[in-house]
Order: sequence, then structure tokens, then C-alpha cells
Amino acid sequence: MATSIFRSLLLLFFLSCVTSSDQGNTYLISSRIVSRATAEKQSHFRFYFHDIVSGPNPTSITLAEAPGTNTSATLFGLVVMIDDLLTTGPENNSRSVGRAQGFYASAEIEKMGLLMAMNFVFTDGKYNGSTIAILGHNEFLSPVREMPIVRGSGLFRFARGYVQARTHWMDQNTHDAIVGIMFL
Repeated sequence: MATSIFRSLLLLFFLSCVTSSDQGNTYLISSRIVSRATAEKQSHFRFYFHDIVSGPNPTSITLAEAPGTNTSATLFGLVVMIDDLLTTGPENNSRSVGRAQGFYASAEIEKMGLLMAMNFVFTDGKYNGSTIAILGHNEFLSPVREMPIVRGSGLFRFARGYVQARTHWMDQNTHDAIVGIMFL
């Protein structure tokens, strides 16, 4: 019995060392095993997506506008498709780890609020080919916004939790922006 407990503890120690010492993924904030029975793990990540509206190669384009969008103070009815670079840091030359793909739509008449439907598609390291999907409300003028994770694929299959978004930088003239995302 004592040998069995010792082996279980040794295996748990080995697994925690393997999962938490991934030096190549500097965006992984923390990771821990939640349940040995289901091999469920809890991980926290930090990334930045670069939403470029201006210039010759925008990553964010308008798909549709309602008849009253241009006269609306909140741009109600605007629908925008994105394929933004996802990086480990806010700088343009930070390491690319994937793309933030999806759309956002201005969904409020009285204040600035977006409906966000976005997939974070990872192309780096052990997460290559995995995705995390979010769907939720984003009051983008608030300092911190929270949106639910609805699921994932690959290493993030059955993902759950939420993301916190914080605008790191925004150009008031072009509306280009860099948004920090923490997966919690």
C-alpha cells in the first residue's frame, strides 16, 4: 500500500515537472493538474492580438453596415471580420503564436458594446493546430472585459473558463489596436 502511494506521488511529481517546465511557451502563465482521475489540467495564458484597420494590409475589415450605422453614436449594426496576429508580447516583432479569427459586431444602441465571436488558432509549438473559441459581450471602452470560453479543440478540447481583455494600445485616428488577452 505504501509503495502504491509512493508511486502515485512520484508520478504526480513527474507530471507536474513535465507540464510546468515548458520553456518554449513564455505565454503560459501557470499550469496545474486539477484531477488525476480525468487528466484535467488548469492552464493560464497571456497573448496579444493586433487588430489592424488601416494601411495596405488590414487584418480587420468591415463586412456590413446597417442603414443607420454611420449616424449612430455607437456604430450599431457594424459587422467586422478579423484575422489578427496573435503574439506573446504587445510589440509588433513579438513571437507569433497564431491568429485571432472571427468577427465582432456593434450590438448596442445606447453604449459601445460588441458581440465577439472569435477563435484563437495556435500555430506555435505543442499547441500548433489547437484552438480556443470565445463568444460574448465586449464593452471595449471598459478597462477590463470578461468573455466566456465556449470550447476548444486539440489540446484545448473541452476547454472552459473565461478570458479577460485589456486594450494595451489604440490609435485614436486609425483605430488600430493591440489587445491583451488572459485565458483564465
